[in-house]
Amino acid sequence: AGLAVAIVALPLAMAIAIASNLPPERGLFTAIVAGFLISAHGGSRYQIGGPTAAFIVTVATVAMKHGYEGLVLATIMAGIILVLMAFLRAGEMIKFIPYPVIVGFTSGIALLIAFSQIRDFFGLRVETVPPDFLDKLAVYLAHLHDTNIVAVLLALASIGVILLAKSRIPKIPGPIIVVTLSGLVVWAFSLPVETIESRFGAIPSMLPSPVWPEITFEKLRLLLPDAITIATLAAIESLLSAVVADGMTGTRHKPNAELMGQGIANVASGIFGGLPATGAIARTATNVKAGARTPVAGMMHAFWLFIFMLLLSPLIIKVPLAALAAILMVVAWNMSEIKHVREIMKAPRTDRIVLIVTFALTVLVDLNFAIQAGIALASILFIDQMMKATHIRAVEREENDPDSIQNKSIPEGVEIYEIQGPLFFGVAEKLVDTLLLFEKPPQVFILRMRYVPLIDAAGLHALEVLHERLSENDTVLILSGVNSQVHRFISKSHITEKIGEENIVDHIDKALRRTNEILSRGEG
Repeated sequence: AGLAVAIVALPLAMAIAIASNLPPERGLFTAIVAGFLISAHGGSRYQIGGPTAAFIVTVATVAMKHGYEGLVLATIMAGIILVLMAFLRAGEMIKFIPYPVIVGFTSGIALLIAFSQIRDFFGLRVETVPPDFLDKLAVYLAHLHDTNIVAVLLALASIGVILLAKSRIPKIPGPIIVVTLSGLVVWAFSLPVETIESRFGAIPSMLPSPVWPEITFEKLRLLLPDAITIATLAAIESLLSAVVADGMTGTRHKPNAELMGQGIANVASGIFGGLPATGAIARTATNVKAGARTPVAGMMHAFWLFIFMLLLSPLIIKVPLAALAAILMVVAWNMSEIKHVREIMKAPRTDRIVLIVTFALTVLVDLNFAIQAGIALASILFIDQMMKATHIRAVEREENDPDSIQNKSIPEGVEIYEIQGPLFFGVAEKLVDTLLLFEKPPQVFILRMRYVPLIDAAGLHALEVLHERLSENDTVLILSGVNSQVHRFISKSHITEKIGEENIVDHIDKALRRTNEILSRGEG
């Protein structure tokens, strides 16, 4: 299983590093060091870690802004953040990221990956490609006349081989066939296309010595947003990959242990000259299909990659960049989540809005801002939906339920209203506005809360304001049907001292008995 995964990981690790505008050996270092540690210390028995396509845009941007030294420090910081997330048991919290946000940024990353490969796919002679989407588009359009037809044909043939291998010989990874055949063809016919050797020269056959980057407060401050982006993406990708493995094997991973393993691996990857790492869904699936049973398969995959680098370095550098670009084009298509995008586009309007906004911000701004904005927008739209789902209305006598007031005696001068749904900041103002509906202030106002499952600080404040406004008109507030959890929060807020413990009851019958006591004593 480890050997099978290593064969898949070898071309991907190099392609991802090159796509990030870094030497291919950086990807190999990451796959070896981080791949070993993620399997050794993670929370999934089947997880395969290493550099992934999801990091390409972020890594390229950080390396361009802060240099490789800055990327190393950001990777180490991200690792520390992941370790802290594990200690804080944040592994379970990742599942609360809205699904449209995940699909939106994943699809956006897929587009950016495919777009980043246009230079090598078309063989364009561009020294430096800017990180921004629109700037990149302008550069490509300006150099389209330099298209290398041989590179294009080689890339298209590589895609064809990958697709053919998947349908005809699924047990043999298409990428390894592509890099082998393309390297042989380019060497045999001396084709005029760029190779790893022509752009980067030789690659080392050993791991580098561990080196700590220079650390200053200013660097930490500048790199913190990027480190948070890397950590967030690593957490999401690794846990999604672990879930996929669980679905294929019927097992259950440990999310917080997985975050711990990811954190350790990213710190080590940075020290050993690598890139950010996370769980790789395709490689993890390959590991499962190849018969893996324990984390040893993942550790063996790292060992085999080390052997490849040790023995095959002179051959690896003959691989044409157009073939690696074709491999990443296929990876981008598989990441694009087209099927899931179509499903969400048939979902409620709020989900469609979140998907489109997250996708657009990922492509046009950056991943960090896209995730933050997507989660914020999804939260706001969810609150809006909850506000609409929470009703505050007058209770009518024709209601047909076990506790209906239809057969109960309601004295004159009593108003009964009911809240249906959580009483939180989104609906607190609506509660106070119910007072505007009264032509004449009642003597007693009963607020039925039997369908209020929870209350927050704004809801508690709204009850306090409601009591004060009613008291100005000598109206007594009675809370009816208050469950134990809501009652506990009300008691902790000391609102009971104002409303009165005797005016907070758990059933409408008790509320009506209390109402009769108030009216008989003339308290209203």
